[in-house]
Amino acid sequence: MGVGVIMVRRFEPADVAAALVMEEIGQPQPWTEEIFNSELSAEDRTYLVADDGVVCGYGGVMLVGDEARITNLLVVSDHRGQGIGRRLMIGLIESAIAGGARHLTLEVRSENEAARSLYSGLGLAPVGVRPGYYYDDDALIMWAHDIDSTEYAERLT
Repeated sequence: MGVGVIMVRRFEPADVAAALVMEEIGQPQPWTEEIFNSELSAEDRTYLVADDGVVCGYGGVMLVGDEARITNLLVVSDHRGQGIGRRLMIGLIESAIAGGARHLTLEVRSENEAARSLYSGLGLAPVGVRPGYYYDDDALIMWAHDIDSTEYAERLT
């Protein structure tokens, strides 16, 4: 475990090694170094990490026109339940809005109640299912519209 104070900052190339370890432990289909390097070099993507002396979480968002898509969000198991996922999501949403996004979408494992609750609390609502999206689970598709509105900004405070 790290030193306690959680900083949310931009994901740097030096963070890839820590993210790879997190992926191996926390994901049934982990991202590779090549995927991370490709994502980090793409101009339409923003990645953030949560860092308490060590990287304990990360997330990414991709912009497509006025839509933002959360590409990945992961917090290590011993840091869950501390609001880190919410802080990362808020940072990603703020970055997306600054980039011109008006709408937000993501897929979440249908069985991941904690993540579904986090996303619902941030105004995302389920709109459909992608059967078998994850090799061992369906994906629930969630959307939030008008994320650039005053009303939505109030939700983030």
